Amino acid sequence: MIRDPKDLQRYNASERSNHWVVGISFILLTLSGLAFFHPAFFPLTQLFGGPVWTRIIHPYLGMLMAVSFLAMFFRFRHLNKMTPADREWLSKAKNMVDGNDHDMPEQGKYNGGQKAMFWGAALCMLLMTVSGLLIWRAWFGFDITLVRLGAVVHAAVGAAMIALIMVHVYAAIWVKGTIRAMWYGTVTRAWAKQHHRGWYRQVSGK
Repeated sequence: MIRDPKDLQRYNASERSNHWVVGISFILLTLSGLAFFHPAFFPLTQLFGGPVWTRIIHPYLGMLMAVSFLAMFFRFRHLNKMTPADREWLSKAKNMVDGNDHDMPEQGKYNGGQKAMFWGAALCMLLMTVSGLLIWRAWFGFDITLVRLGAVVHAAVGAAMIALIMVHVYAAIWVKGTIRAMWYGTVTRAWAKQHHRGWYRQVSGK
């Protein structure tokens, strides 16, 4: 697809690849995790070659996602530090949901909602990784009390993370032009100026 040469680069190829590895890993982990969460989802194990293979593959996918997310965390953490403008944005988020985004505070590359999502996902990933290691009995032999605690935390945080990512995907679809940034790496100048004016000024020099 031909793009306007005046478009602005939002993500390079490496950043997009990192994002998609995390995203695809999350989808596979959700499907395999749900298969063991409730009998109604058990047929999902057939996507991975049956229940035995699903149980084997799931934790390794978890490690892939954890390592990939860690790389993404260090890439973007400096861009996700909360500022007074971000807190003001969050206090006015309802106005934006209602379609009135004209009086929203000027934002950098990420707005307050995206930053809150970033830190929420980071906390969930930490809890999911630690609890996942606790219940990975093929490699570790933690006390049964820790295993039981890990299983409860893993299920609860997994549900929270699914909800968090659903909001993330919905927001990306809702704000037209956002998904394009992760497919092609670029956004239009009009999109940048409307949604991330501070970042637009920085990269365009205007």
